[in-house]
Amino acid sequence: QLKLAESGGGVVTFGGSLNLSCTADKHKWYIEAIGWFRQAPGKGRAWVSCISSDGETTRYADSVKGRFTISRDNSRSAYLQLKNLKPEDTGTYTCAAVNLRHGCWNEDNKYPYWGQGTQVTVSS
Repeated sequence: QLKLAESGGGVVTFGGSLNLSCTADKHKWYIEAIGWFRQAPGKGRAWVSCISSDGETTRYADSVKGRFTISRDNSRSAYLQLKNLKPEDTGTYTCAAVNLRHGCWNEDNKYPYWGQGTQVTVSS
């Protein structure tokens, strides 16, 4: 069982940037696909991005394509670079992991391992 933890959230103004990290427990990391999700105030969880276990496949929601970049080092960490942030990007960002040989899911119910989330707030 994996234990994940996010960091890097904060408060930025319109157009700002943040770098989020997702780190697995040092002794409990296995190469798995990684997904990022977010939940805006008063709304349900939405898929943001994901990366395959080998890093060859990356996928993005249309709302963040061209502004966010997902990456991984395939040791114990994955990352989400957020650029040109907008107020609608505000929410709790959570990473998740799933054992998957190829590609990655955009469905939250496919991911058995989750972090606690990190808050991102973008002001006008």
